Amino acid sequence: MTTATAAPPSTAPHPADRAARSSALQQSLTLAWRNVVKIRHQPEALMDVSLQPIIFTVLFVFVFGGAIAGDWHDYLTYLVPGILVQTLMFATGGIGVALNNDITKGVFDRFRSLPIARSAPLVGAVFADVVRYLTSIVVLLAFASALGFRTTQGLPKAALAVLVGIGFAMCLSWVFVWIGLTVRSAGAVQGVGFLATFPLTFGSTALVQADTLPGWLQAFTRNNPVTHLIDTVRGLLLGGPVAEPLAWTAGWAALLLVVFVPLAMRAYRRRV
Repeated sequence: MTTATAAPPSTAPHPADRAARSSALQQSLTLAWRNVVKIRHQPEALMDVSLQPIIFTVLFVFVFGGAIAGDWHDYLTYLVPGILVQTLMFATGGIGVALNNDITKGVFDRFRSLPIARSAPLVGAVFADVVRYLTSIVVLLAFASALGFRTTQGLPKAALAVLVGIGFAMCLSWVFVWIGLTVRSAGAVQGVGFLATFPLTFGSTALVQADTLPGWLQAFTRNNPVTHLIDTVRGLLLGGPVAEPLAWTAGWAALLLVVFVPLAMRAYRRRV
């Protein structure tokens, strides 16, 4: 008669333990690089952020510039900071569409089986979108410089303006992460995102000064977070008040993170 012996406890590390030992930030950066590699193999993914700033600049400078400012050269100087922020706002919507497509194709089902932090796929997607933001800014500034735009505050402040714009866009992108995880189709993500960004961008000081607007619209424009961001970027590029609009921009960015990161993570747990 043989005596049954208990099987020795497994010494294989649990996936959760491996995930705990590995840096969540490193995992996020690894997945961000995955998305960047996808862009390298599909450069047409950057077509929207490459052409949009050129189209907007040509449209508003040469079609409306003379009527608004009397001279398109003067209007170009005023417009470029607004177009920079405007293109960033529209570029943030791409992350929601991409996440929705990945979930539909089952990509996140594979991520769920990996020993990685639950937040890594979402944070990685946010980091990867910096490539889109930088592309839109480089294209815009190169095209505007060819038309005669020049910053008057020096390269360090211009670099700070770019960093502030990208930082705010990364915070705003969590809104679209949440939308992409909540709605059912990529087309719906685009529709909801457009409805969210259109009034904020065009109801700001991107195209005209707030003083030229009707009184009821001035109240909205002056308290618009996009206006605060545009005023910050405009002050850093062309001169003017920076401290107050920068403080408002930082406050809005923090509010976006506090509200929409938990909402996005909750939607992710429910969806995947």
